Amino acid sequence: MLRRSIRRRKTVTHKTGLPIIVYGTLTDADGRPVAVRVYPGNTGDPKTVPDQVEALTKRFGLSRVVLVGDRGMLMHTQIDVLKRHPGLGWISALRSGSIRRLLADGHLVKVDLEAERLAEISSPEFPGERLVACYNSVLAEQRRVKRQDLLAATQAELETLAASVKRAADRPETAAEIGVRAGQIVNHYKMAKHFTLMIGDGSLDWARKPDEITREELLDGIDVVRTSEPPERLSAADGVRSSKRLALVEQAFRCLKGIDLLVRPIHHCTAERVRAHILLCLLASYVEWHLREVWEPLLFEDEGLSEARPRRDPVAAAKASESAR
Repeated sequence: MLRRSIRRRKTVTHKTGLPIIVYGTLTDADGRPVAVRVYPGNTGDPKTVPDQVEALTKRFGLSRVVLVGDRGMLMHTQIDVLKRHPGLGWISALRSGSIRRLLADGHLVKVDLEAERLAEISSPEFPGERLVACYNSVLAEQRRVKRQDLLAATQAELETLAASVKRAADRPETAAEIGVRAGQIVNHYKMAKHFTLMIGDGSLDWARKPDEITREELLDGIDVVRTSEPPERLSAADGVRSSKRLALVEQAFRCLKGIDLLVRPIHHCTAERVRAHILLCLLASYVEWHLREVWEPLLFEDEGLSEARPRRDPVAAAKASESAR
């Protein structure tokens, strides 16, 4: 699994605006740290993929690897790079725009997906790839309720602002002043795309965009995993499970930057010492991973999790075992 590189501030003092670095951690399928690479702070996340490909094929001498990355890491450009390496497979997921096109073109039918919950589909837009569509009804309902709450909260703040604008009789606010305040409100909950604002000097009105809201609701609960692996090497369900195991890499990063290891602040001013600092943190993370494995009973971990992962429902949310409860 390749976790996307995360930008971290290289701290020399407690002031902001200081130089930053980018570091990426490579783990195996169980979340065990394997390698780390440090880049200059102006390196974009997608540009780190070719370096990681070289590390996997040359440095580690691996003949067959399946790289699992999130939507931001394994995009079209990076996947084209991976296709030039026959020993490398990959698993990623589609962005919302691509899923929306699949629905519009009829390659993905939501009614059928709601009944099946997991289905393998194909599209001319992704030749030679397998697409596995998933539908989680619980997640769909959660997103619908959250969206309605955010819409209601945004509208309540807009009503408060409109009342304030209307009361200002002595010096009515200009359209520009009202626009700034209204923009802060709709962007606060990221609901700007769902509202139309009508702003004038001393006046504010708005309306919801029902078509845009309905268009977004179509994607609730839907996720599409894309992979290069053939069915004989990777089933559709295992492809989804592998994608979900990126959570293990997230856990490794939380270990690095959280209270476990505290990778920040970095009190170094040379590239070699910064790299050494990150490497020591990775080694400490490696030790912690093994300690957690050995001390599962003491830490109240789910001891049956490793055996349950290959068998549990790939679409539904994971549940703790009886022993863990």
